[in-house]
Amino acid sequence: MADAVVIGSGPNGLVAANVLASAGWDVLVLEAAATPGGAVASDRGVHPDYVSDLCSSFYPLAVASPAMRALELEKHGLEWRHARAVMAHPLADGRCAVLEHDPERTAAGLERFGAGDGDSWMRLYGLWSDLGDDVMKALATPFPPVRAGLGMARRLRAAGGLRAARFLTLPVRRVGEEDFTGPGGPMLLAGTALHADLAPEAAGSGAFGWVMAMLGQRYGWPAPLGGAGALTDALVRRFTAQGGTLRCGTAATRIVIREGRAVGVLTSDGDAVRAARAVLADVSAPALYNGLVGWEHLSAGLRDDLRRFQWDYATFKVDWALSGPVPWAAPETARAGTVHLGDDMADLTRFAAQLATGHVPDNPFTLVGQMTTTDPSRSPAGTESLWAYTHVPRYVVGDAGPAGITGAWDERDDLAMAARLEERIERYAPGFRSRVVARRILSPRALERHDANLSQGALNGGTAALHQQLVFRPTPGLGRPETPIASLYLASASAHPGGGVHGACGANAARAALRASHPVLRHVLPRLSRMLTPSRPPRAPVPPAPSREARERSHAAL
Repeated sequence: MADAVVIGSGPNGLVAANVLASAGWDVLVLEAAATPGGAVASDRGVHPDYVSDLCSSFYPLAVASPAMRALELEKHGLEWRHARAVMAHPLADGRCAVLEHDPERTAAGLERFGAGDGDSWMRLYGLWSDLGDDVMKALATPFPPVRAGLGMARRLRAAGGLRAARFLTLPVRRVGEEDFTGPGGPMLLAGTALHADLAPEAAGSGAFGWVMAMLGQRYGWPAPLGGAGALTDALVRRFTAQGGTLRCGTAATRIVIREGRAVGVLTSDGDAVRAARAVLADVSAPALYNGLVGWEHLSAGLRDDLRRFQWDYATFKVDWALSGPVPWAAPETARAGTVHLGDDMADLTRFAAQLATGHVPDNPFTLVGQMTTTDPSRSPAGTESLWAYTHVPRYVVGDAGPAGITGAWDERDDLAMAARLEERIERYAPGFRSRVVARRILSPRALERHDANLSQGALNGGTAALHQQLVFRPTPGLGRPETPIASLYLASASAHPGGGVHGACGANAARAALRASHPVLRHVLPRLSRMLTPSRPPRAPVPPAPSREARERSHAAL
């Protein structure tokens, strides 16, 4: 028996486990995979001399997040490394916009793209200086973010009131049109917005690009020394040093519910683990509801809402071991840890439109990570450990390119899409292919096999579009980690504030569990949650509930 069982050892699960262990709880983490970390992992699977990050690599949200910073992981062996420049976006005409560590240097570079663009960038940075801390606190706080919200409201008024609020709703294309005369600034923001599944014309995409770019100005986009797995290692070391227990290779198969309360977990090896106080699930919302939790435990309204849950786009990634640095045509590109490849704003819009219509993009917007440039320990001197990824539709209708990619993601599809990414890089770095020593292809299927939370490689735990953010995440409600089942908390990126390695989803769930352990709140909160859960009738037949005998067997196990 444990005070709390945490299902999943991704960054959110490990942050939740650390918060509870710090409060003196006995915590058990169950991880289905053989190793912890989920999407925060690294290996030498491409080449024995090269460290490659399997999924995520750069962590501006981790260094900025109050949840992560409170854990002081640097005391547990974590070290950060930075490239000389944060991000670069080379353009088709040979110029290159660069996000420098110093905002004034960024502004000076953008001034070369258009008169007054440097001043425009500094105005955006000034707005971040006014609002940034409150924005981060509000994003990391369950709804309603009362304290952070009041502080942000005061600062918004001082920063221009409704004009500043309007800016936060703008599509990134419109931000570029209103604030810049040249393409440099708009492309820095738009490429960053496309880290999520937000088209340049999507409401709020300007704010997303602005937040991520400004985090780069203040904190950089750092990578852990030695590989992404070093961040997971630090989280695990901190957790186990406090007496926590991590069991890998043990999948949770069912959350046992008795009288409306989560009381434990059944595992793939036949164990029944009692949870005296709470169960926290670092799994996707679809995996939790009608997966770990039986459909029969959910209200008709929640079942109907879950049928509307929208994933973000699938992801296709390639890792390379290179014999030398990428031979970029624009020399400034070589200084950056992250590189965005998109010819211009129209090119990004076309890419987004192809995704929206179910077509594999023919000229995909590509994110590139130069890991040895960022952290020289990743590969031998004079070489480069490189990755690139792009988004593809979850359900492929057709291929906008000539290769006839079907979305089966078999060997033929994988090779054709990898060639398409290499062609994209080759156009900006002639001779790139001649430096490839080895490569690994990670299709949407391969990414999901590595981490079940990455459904077809969906990186954000569900769309980042406004209709499934804030109080609408993962379904319309309070934007909180509590579920309709007492003592059960959603601790994954499917919960507010969503994707990114910031740990806020896990920390919010852990704090909710701690609050609910108060004798009075333990009875009040579940009733309040049930009262606020919609009760619309389902649109489709509901699967039958397990038999009474099956329920009794599950309960008897605990």
